[in-house]
Amino acid sequence: MIESATGLILRARPLTETSLIVHWLTPDFGRIATVAKGARRTKSPFLGKLDLFYRADFSFNRSRRSDLHTLREASLIETHGAIREDIFKLRQAAYATAFIEQATETETPLPAVYELLREFLDCLCKQKAAPQLVFAFELKLLRELGLEPNLAETKLAAGTKKIAGILAQDDWTAGLRLKLTDAQAGELRQFLHGFLIFHLGRLPKGRGTALAGEA
Repeated sequence: MIESATGLILRARPLTETSLIVHWLTPDFGRIATVAKGARRTKSPFLGKLDLFYRADFSFNRSRRSDLHTLREASLIETHGAIREDIFKLRQAAYATAFIEQATETETPLPAVYELLREFLDCLCKQKAAPQLVFAFELKLLRELGLEPNLAETKLAAGTKKIAGILAQDDWTAGLRLKLTDAQAGELRQFLHGFLIFHLGRLPKGRGTALAGEA
């Protein structure tokens, strides 16, 4: 059965000397995995179209026996190339994908989560990496997962609560306009650290490096 989707590539890894396994986040099918046969060959039609954070239209043959489907075609839409030119942006993007993979189920429609990651990657491409981008992504994703913290009941300082509310509810531009003090950034970082462990069982991989070298 041939199906079509638009997706963001969360991971890509070799399967054989010539093929790749590509993990996608899509709005309609959620997280799915495909085999791109021959993708590592120099004359492959997939050459240059399958890499981390790429967004593409693609079609695949759905497997009846496993959750690993066969990729048929891919049409590149966006590479998010600016992310690969900045180590801080790369760390933040990698953390976002790790968070999504830990917190969501495969083969489940995730239109809001897909849109959230798309917006986050687009924002990273255009703006300097900053801690509030990570905090905003965490708070927005927690809201989509039904795990949004009740800020009114926390022990955060009043100013930090206000910042957290803006990051959770407003657009990305509003979050970037905020000027966090070192104390506010540290307080929000520690609060979300504990909150994520409590609700997810462990921190998503890469949070420490995503917030290292904060601007």
